[in-house]
Amino acid sequence: MRFAALAVLCAAALLHAEDYTLGPDSQPQSRVPKGVVTKYALEPGQFYPGTPHNYSLYVPAQYDAAKPTPFMIFLDGSGFLRDNERAPVVLDNLIAKRDLPPLIGIFVDPGVLPTTSSEAQSRFERVFEYDSLSERYSRFLLEELVPAVAQKYNLSKDANDHAISGVSTGAVGAFMAAWNRPDQFHRVLSFIGTYVAMKGADALPALIRKTEPKPIRIFLQDGKNDHIVPAEPYGTFYAGSWPINNQVMFEALQYAGYDAKLVMGEEGHNMKQGAAILPEALRWLWRDYPSPVVVREPEAMHQPGWDPRGKVSSIVSLGEPWRQVGDGYRSVASVASDKDGNVYFSDPEANRIYKSDADGNVTVFHENTNGATALRMGPDGRLYATQPVRKRIVSFSAGGEEKIVAQNVQADDVAVTAHDALYFSDSVHKTLGYIGSGGRPRVVYQGGEMALPSALSLSPDQAMLVAADAQSRYSWSFQIATDGSLINGEPFYRLEMPENGWLSGVRGVTEDSIGQVYFSTPLGIQVCEANGRVAAILNPPGRGRMSNLTLGGKGLSWLYMVQGGKLFRRSTRTNGVAVNAPARLPKPPL
Repeated sequence: MRFAALAVLCAAALLHAEDYTLGPDSQPQSRVPKGVVTKYALEPGQFYPGTPHNYSLYVPAQYDAAKPTPFMIFLDGSGFLRDNERAPVVLDNLIAKRDLPPLIGIFVDPGVLPTTSSEAQSRFERVFEYDSLSERYSRFLLEELVPAVAQKYNLSKDANDHAISGVSTGAVGAFMAAWNRPDQFHRVLSFIGTYVAMKGADALPALIRKTEPKPIRIFLQDGKNDHIVPAEPYGTFYAGSWPINNQVMFEALQYAGYDAKLVMGEEGHNMKQGAAILPEALRWLWRDYPSPVVVREPEAMHQPGWDPRGKVSSIVSLGEPWRQVGDGYRSVASVASDKDGNVYFSDPEANRIYKSDADGNVTVFHENTNGATALRMGPDGRLYATQPVRKRIVSFSAGGEEKIVAQNVQADDVAVTAHDALYFSDSVHKTLGYIGSGGRPRVVYQGGEMALPSALSLSPDQAMLVAADAQSRYSWSFQIATDGSLINGEPFYRLEMPENGWLSGVRGVTEDSIGQVYFSTPLGIQVCEANGRVAAILNPPGRGRMSNLTLGGKGLSWLYMVQGGKLFRRSTRTNGVAVNAPARLPKPPL
C-alpha cells in the first residue's frame, strides 16, 4: 500500500513537472505550521562599497533558539518569494513533512549603488556580484550577510547545514560560493545556470574535471529552449548555449565523481519549470540529512576502460586527506627531503631547521640558522639553504656544521644536482644563477622573459631544470648543458591562473618519477604532465598562502607542502626521486 501511494505521488510530481504547474507542496496547507518572512536591509560593507543589500529572512515555526539551525541562501531572493515560486510555502510543507530540517531561508537581492544625482544612473551590481568567479561574493556572504543574520538567530556553523541557490547568473554565483568555500557550503541548487562566456563561467567544466573533487552536492535545471529559437538551435546569445553548457557542466561533475543531478525541461530562460520542481529539487538536495555530503571517487574508475592518465585519483586517494606535521614551530618557509624520506623544514622566525622522519616524528635539526629559508638536500647528505639577510647560500652537515657555499648572492630557491652543482633563482634581478665545482656563481639565464623567477626543480634524470615564474601563467623548462649552462629554454608549462589578480603565485615546485611537475599556486597544487599540460589540481589542506613542496616520507611517496606557515603531508600513489640517484624518465604522453 505504501509503495502504491509513493508511485502515485511520483506520477503526480512528474505530471506537474511536465505542465509546470505548482503542485501540492507549493500550495498553502491549512494544518501546516507557517514560518515568518521579515524584510531587512544590510548596510554597505567592504566588499561592495557604498552598496546596501536588501534581504528577507524566512524563519520556520519550528525554530528553536537553543539549537544551531541550518540555513539556505537564495540569490535574487525576492524572486523566490513571489507567488510564482512560493519558496516559503514550499519550505513550510517540506519542513512539516520532515523532508527538510527546520532551516532559515536567507533571501538576498543583488546590490544597487545609489545614484548621487537624479540625472545619473545607479550602478547595478548583479552581474559583478554573481558572474564573477572570484571569492569576493562568497566573502560578502560569509563575512557580512551571514554574521548579520547570526546576530538575530542561532545559525549552525557546520558546512553540511549550509545550502545556496541561484537562478541564471545567480546560479553561477551560488556555485562559485560553494566552489570557492567548500568549507562553508555543501549543497547547491542551480536553475537555468548561466555557465556561458559571460565573465569566465564557460571555463568551469574544464576546471571541475581537473580539480580534486570537493564536498559539494549540486542539482542543476535548464530548459531545452533556453536562449534557443528554431533558426538558431545552438543559442541566440553571444555568450553561448545555455542547454549545452549546463549539460557540459553536468558531464564534468559526473566525470569528477560529484553527487550531481541535471533535469532538462522544455522551457526557455524562465522559472516555470524551476518553480514546479522546487520541492523535489530541495528534497534531493537535502536527502539523507543529517548524513554529511562527502567526496566520492568516480564510479567509472573501477570499471573496464577506465583511463588513469592525469587523474586526481591516480595521484592521491580521496579518502586520505592532508595531515599537519608537528606543531610548536612559528612558521615554515621551505621543505626538502633526503633519500631516506626524512624531511627538513625551515622556521626562519625561530631561527631553526626541523627534521621530520619518514613516520612524521619531528625533532630540531639545527639552531641559529641565520634566517635560513629555502632548503634543498644535496647528494652527499648536506642540506643546502639560503640566508637572504646575509645574501648567501650555505650547507649543513648531518651534525649541523655550517659551510658557506656562496656569498653576495640574492637567492629565492635552489636546486642541487647529483654532482653538487647548484642552481638558484634571483627574483630581484630576474635571473637564474649557477654554482659549479669552482664555487663561483655565474648567471645562466637573463633572457628577460621570466618576470619573477621563483621555485626550481630538477627533472628525475637531471637533464632539465624547471623554473617557475611567480608572475606569469607560464613556467619554464631549460635543458642543462654539459658545462651547467641552461639552453633551449621554453615557457613550457601553462598553468591555470587565479581569478583575483594577475600573478600565478607559484612559490614551490617538485617533480615525481614519471616526470609530472607539481606547482603550488593559489588554485591548489597544479600537476602538469611531462608534456606541459595541467592535468590535475589537488586541493590544499585549508586556506592560506601556499609555498614550498616536496615528495618525501616512506618511499618518497608522501607529498609535503607548506601553507599558512604550517607543514602538511599527504600519501600519494606516486613517488619522488632522490637527488643522488637520477632516474630515467618514461616517454611522456603526447
